[in-house]
Amino acid sequence: MSSTLAAGAHGFLSPSGIEIAFLLVGVVVLGAAVLTVTTKQLVHAALWLVVALGGLAVEYLLLTAEFIAWVQVLIYVGSVVVLLLFGLMLTKAPIGPSPDADSGNRPAALAVAGAAAVTLVWVVADAFRRSWIDVHGEVQGSTKVTGEMLFRYWVLPFEALSVLLLAALVGAIVLSRRRAAEAEKAGNEQEKEEKS
Repeated sequence: MSSTLAAGAHGFLSPSGIEIAFLLVGVVVLGAAVLTVTTKQLVHAALWLVVALGGLAVEYLLLTAEFIAWVQVLIYVGSVVVLLLFGLMLTKAPIGPSPDADSGNRPAALAVAGAAAVTLVWVVADAFRRSWIDVHGEVQGSTKVTGEMLFRYWVLPFEALSVLLLAALVGAIVLSRRRAAEAEKAGNEQEKEEKS
């Protein structure tokens, strides 16, 4: 009887340990996301992005969605961030502080970010307003259910993201080759001037 009362006592004012851990990791993810967009060093921004995406994987683990957590680690932390770092290295982006990383449009950026956040919250709240979780049905975070949802309804966005990432990598390679060719051409012209 007392165990039933203790189990029912968890609510908004008496959170469980998992709920507290979820909130703490959420605060870390939010801080890392803010640091990602406010730092003036591109490599540091990529590393803060790793922290934010890794924190999201921990959140998925706390929600007992292990498959989604490992997809988050493998695809986003493993692939996207590595692709971003390769792009930075191939385009020879500045490693140190970049004063030109801040364009001075912070009020406009904050307005757009606020509007996007309000829109996302409204869309998600509207989409799940009438949704109920069937606790007696199949586990929603299982690999089978997730695979069916991913490859039945989300295959086109997933493939579009793959093409976008490939285009970004090809663009970085093209930019790096163009700069290398321009530097070689400038070096050849300088040698000709020195000889004459």
